[in-house]
Amino acid sequence: MTAETDRHALDCEEDDKGGASDERSARLGTYAMGLALATLLTVASFWIAGTNLIYAPGIPVALATLAVAQMGIHLVFFLHLTTAPDNTNNILALAFGLLIVGLVVFGSVWIMAHLNHNMMPMQQLMQMQR
Repeated sequence: MTAETDRHALDCEEDDKGGASDERSARLGTYAMGLALATLLTVASFWIAGTNLIYAPGIPVALATLAVAQMGIHLVFFLHLTTAPDNTNNILALAFGLLIVGLVVFGSVWIMAHLNHNMMPMQQLMQMQR
C-alpha cells in the first residue's frame, strides 16, 4: 500500500511539473506576442514620423493612436490587466493613477496658459528695478 501511495505521489509530482512547464511556455508565448506587437507599433511610429505618404496634419493623430495602442499592448500582455474579477484592484489602481496624471498635466497646462496673465507688466517691472 505504501509503494502504491508513493507511486501515486510521484505521478502527481510529474503532472504538476508538466502543468508548470505548460504554464511557463504559455506565459513565454504571451510575452513574445506582446514584444512582437510592441515592436511592430514602434516601427510603425517611426515609419509614420518619417514618411511623406501621410497627410502632414494627420501624423500627430496617427502617432497618438499608435501610442494608445502601445499602452494597451503593455497593459494586456506585460501587466496582465484583464476584466477578470481578481483584477479589480489593479484596474482601480490604474484608473486612480490616470486620474492623478491627468490632474497634473491639466494643472500644468492651465498654469502655463495663464502665466503671462498673472505676471506684472514689463513697464512696471522696469520701473521697480531703477
